[in-house]
Amino acid sequence: MIKYLGSKRQLIPWIVKTIKENFEHIDSALDVFSGTSRVSLALKEQGIQVHANDHNTFAFHIANCYVATNKEELPKNIEKIIEHLNSLPPKAGFFTENYCLKARFFHPKNGEKVDAIRNEIDKLDLSQKIRSVLLVSLMEAADRTDSTCGIQMAYLKSWAKRAHNDLSLRIPNLISDEIAKKDNQAYCLDAIEAAKTIKCDLAYLDPPYNQHSYRSNYHIWETLVQWDNPTMYGQVQKRMDCREIKSDFNSKKKFKLTLETLINSLQTKYLVLSFSNEGFINKEELENMLKSWENLKIFSVEYKRYVGAQIGIYNQQGLKVGNVKNLHNQEYLYVARRF
Repeated sequence: MIKYLGSKRQLIPWIVKTIKENFEHIDSALDVFSGTSRVSLALKEQGIQVHANDHNTFAFHIANCYVATNKEELPKNIEKIIEHLNSLPPKAGFFTENYCLKARFFHPKNGEKVDAIRNEIDKLDLSQKIRSVLLVSLMEAADRTDSTCGIQMAYLKSWAKRAHNDLSLRIPNLISDEIAKKDNQAYCLDAIEAAKTIKCDLAYLDPPYNQHSYRSNYHIWETLVQWDNPTMYGQVQKRMDCREIKSDFNSKKKFKLTLETLINSLQTKYLVLSFSNEGFINKEELENMLKSWENLKIFSVEYKRYVGAQIGIYNQQGLKVGNVKNLHNQEYLYVARRF
């Protein structure tokens, strides 16, 4: 999996345990904001039919790879395909120019490999699922050799040690048919649209907590999968649509009403809502929002903040300009049902 701000990797056992202890006979689940699909994947491992959704294209491909695809669906020659892509001669192009030279997110030698491999993927005769598998493999290979602190809002002043490693694709480690159902699905829908149209037993919500857009934080992955030669701006070569596409979940003024609309749109019997004490609204406001649901329970755990909060606040010149007050968040799970 790629590095991802807000990932619930360390909280997965707690989330799954809470769901299992509070709800019985869950056959299907909707993960409305799937991100890197860690929660979706954990639910899939429980034998639950999962519908993973995210409005970002790169997140859709992650879900299409890890959630919608099982190991047995990989082509028999997948190792040869990966070997072929890894053996391609480097060829500088759009990626190298923008993310290695104009901005220094990746060493040019690896940017040239990304250009060659990404262009070749579009030439191969692939099903949608296998195309997603290869795009995720490339995304993860690039992530292993980046020169950032985990988000793509800035790059390190000097190359990270891993940036000098050679980029190499690996076959994603997929779940087998023996564990997972075959009808898991991936979607690229607006959150409220997904809530209105996808019927499941359980909905898991992990909405953005603040003004920081995942599309902006991971704009390179969006460009890598779309490969659309977008207009760019700024020192870090952001896609122009990072300015143009704004989610109401990233707006302090609109967040509360938007989340309430989403919750009221759900076609599910059970709800698990993940939220942080750093969010736009407080615990009391969330409890009031869930009054129409029954048997509301609230669980909490202390959680270490993202890596940027651990190292401090720096400007674009790499100089420390601020100190972080808190190193830990309080993470809440709101668990409810309706009849």
